[in-house]
Amino acid sequence: MTKQLLHLVFGGELTHLDSVEFRDPSQLEVVGIFPNYAEAHAAWKAAAQKTVDNAHMRYFIVHMHRMLDPHTGKTLDQEHGHA
Repeated sequence: MTKQLLHLVFGGELTHLDSVEFRDPSQLEVVGIFPNYAEAHAAWKAAAQKTVDNAHMRYFIVHMHRMLDPHTGKTLDQEHGHA
């Protein structure tokens, strides 16, 4: 079985072009969660191309598999003593 490497694609309008602070976090768009980077990248690219006329709009790929160890079921926070 192939190792599952979950990726989250989301985006929103930034306050400034040189920051990653969102203008209104309640308006963030969650494009989806994908089973691998290739599918996440394709979704990211499609979402970004739809908003190409808005320079403040940005989409990101989050490597969820780096935050959750599928072998132990623990999150990185739990491994470091956080709830």
